[in-house]
Amino acid sequence: MARIARRRVLKLSASGGMAAILASGRAPALAQETQIHWLRWADFVPASDTLLKGPISQECKKALGFGLKVETVNANDLQSRITSAIQSGSGADIIMGFSNWPQLYVGGLADVSDVAEELGKAGGGYYDVSKQIATVGNKWIGVPFTVGGGLNAYRKSWFEEVGYKSFPETWDTFRDAGRKLKAKGRPIGQTAGHTFGDAPGWWYPFLWSFGGKEVDPEGRVVLNSKETVESIKFAVVLWKETMDEGGLAWDDTNNNRAFLSQTISATNNGASIYIEAKRKPDTYKTEKGTPMYQDIQHAPIPKGVAGQYNLPGVFTDMLMGYSKNQKQAKDFLRWIHSKPIYDQWFTSQQGYTSGATKVWANHAVWDVDPVLKPFKDLPVYGRLVGYAGPPDRKAAEVVSKYIIVDMYAKAIQGMPAEEAAKWAHGEATKAYA
Repeated sequence: MARIARRRVLKLSASGGMAAILASGRAPALAQETQIHWLRWADFVPASDTLLKGPISQECKKALGFGLKVETVNANDLQSRITSAIQSGSGADIIMGFSNWPQLYVGGLADVSDVAEELGKAGGGYYDVSKQIATVGNKWIGVPFTVGGGLNAYRKSWFEEVGYKSFPETWDTFRDAGRKLKAKGRPIGQTAGHTFGDAPGWWYPFLWSFGGKEVDPEGRVVLNSKETVESIKFAVVLWKETMDEGGLAWDDTNNNRAFLSQTISATNNGASIYIEAKRKPDTYKTEKGTPMYQDIQHAPIPKGVAGQYNLPGVFTDMLMGYSKNQKQAKDFLRWIHSKPIYDQWFTSQQGYTSGATKVWANHAVWDVDPVLKPFKDLPVYGRLVGYAGPPDRKAAEVVSKYIIVDMYAKAIQGMPAEEAAKWAHGEATKAYA
């Protein structure tokens, strides 16, 4: 189709109006409709993604007057997408950050203090874990969206068969139960690989429970300690005696599949295993032919000599600094967090995540299923990466490079505990330099 110069269009329009333009064979350019592009992980509760991409996207168009594109990718691919977008200055308007990732990208993020403060007040205040990750000084670099986390999903009847009517509370009893279960071909399953959620979510609390930590309150790296070495030695024995040793290569989906296929007896995970088993009772059955979900319970990671901890999975929406739709993106964030809209999404999660603000702790979803109710409290007693310092950019670099996870993985594969601790200490020192 022949190209028509602007002067030609004006001349045609003046002489014959729209009829002349149509006769010329080319329509004039129209302003492109605004669309907010929201990049997120592929949710472990598929119903939530279906809701966002369908009904909520349609409601957004009606309520705000612009379109919403919800794109979901494997969570392990998100960081590369964020880096690429910032470097190129183009990409999604809003990107979901996990853990303390926002701290890594401060220079590429928009200030959303006005939105975050407004939503925090409306929701009864944010949990501390969400606020710490989404702020630098008095500036909000993201809007907290939700808080997930892991508990040990375990087969109740299998643990009872080896003498445990409830989940082991200490590492010694956990080791005893796991050894007996593995002897019966039912090992415990955990990842020691490079995967965003389950690996840090297990190994950081494991380290803390022995008294190990990355830095002291003054920010000095103290990873190479007696406590850390003791935790590594115990981890090696625990791995060989109780674990599915293929876990060195697992991502966040492998343990879900292993549990549902009855090849492992327990795994630290979000509520997705139970939710999936409950959603498909005729697909996932026990060896006795009964619905598997009826034999699943949840319990915290065992306690060590220094206490019992969890690492919350904090999710934050980051408004990218390069976005040309700053106002619309902020309007969208206000809208998606409004009670009628967020309630739809929160209900679809079924207890997989807690709200980022405290008002959602009183939601009726927590009274539906007692097996899921323990997930409600994860934001309250969680500890963040970087302890005993803040979850800042340096701590984000350590977790993004899997330094703590690799410390244990190297020892499991044969490196002496002392050398593994020394190696991790050196790598962490580079990040904190």
